[in-house]
Amino acid sequence: MKVTDHIKNARGKTLFSFEIVPPQKGQNIEDLYNNVDPLMEFNPPFIDVTTSREEYVYIKKENGLLEQKMTRMRPGTVGICAALKYKYDVDAIPHVLCGGFTKEETEYVLVDCHYLGLDNIMALRGDAMKHEPYFKPTVGGNSYAFELVQQIKELNKGKYLHNIIETTNKSDFCIGVAGYPEKHLEAPNMDTDLKRLKEKVDAGADYVVTQMFFDNKKYFDFVDRARKIGINVPIIPGIKPIAVQRHLQVLPQVFRLDLPEELINAVDNCKDSKQIRQVGIEWAINQSKELISKGVPVVHFYSMGKSDNIKAIAKEIF
Repeated sequence: MKVTDHIKNARGKTLFSFEIVPPQKGQNIEDLYNNVDPLMEFNPPFIDVTTSREEYVYIKKENGLLEQKMTRMRPGTVGICAALKYKYDVDAIPHVLCGGFTKEETEYVLVDCHYLGLDNIMALRGDAMKHEPYFKPTVGGNSYAFELVQQIKELNKGKYLHNIIETTNKSDFCIGVAGYPEKHLEAPNMDTDLKRLKEKVDAGADYVVTQMFFDNKKYFDFVDRARKIGINVPIIPGIKPIAVQRHLQVLPQVFRLDLPEELINAVDNCKDSKQIRQVGIEWAINQSKELISKGVPVVHFYSMGKSDNIKAIAKEIF
């Protein structure tokens, strides 16, 4: 079922969803199941599965020189989505990136998703590679998320890259895109960033999921400004609980977001990692309660591995 249909069928009730990261190569999917299992009691209508960009590794040869090879440390997004769908009877949403994929490779991924009965796609530009200061489009790939959205919409019409296929079994993907309450790190200002978001919606995006934020006012302001320029699709807030001390440095650095002084002080006053994790849980509970009181369609959690803190939050609000 489409995300938009789940929201419509909820009739104003806020839904619970979360996002997971594929295990690294060499790990077992059972570890992933062990983190998903505790969250299924809260009846998530959908689960997102991220996609990793390619990266370079260097292999030492017998002559002492290093050989550069490209790899993906966390493959298997579509396969994991299929496993989740059929194990839990839940809609699993693969993240599809511009970066690292040609348009042909993207089409193959989308065809696989259609074969597997996946109804939703999260369309993202993706980040720069680790060795690059800025995002560089893949040769033969989509440069921007709105182009990826256009490609998905064309496929929904039966229009493939090199031909039109006459079929009564066309894909009908519901398309999600990312939004940034504190603007994308590459955007010169919020107005420009919102224009880019509107481009994605105008291209055919059906809903928006926001990057994490820790001050609800920024989400509410973001939604208000988006509505004023004609973005009328559901805007789902993304929540990530603080879990460790280093999040105070890493999250602002990586995602270019601000942390409230009250939250920083609460973490700094903790004596150990257990207390920090509890502070993160309580902050996210308060965030979620306010968001629900304002009628958000879904509260979407970035679990990114361990699920015990997400379960503790969900028990208090769902």
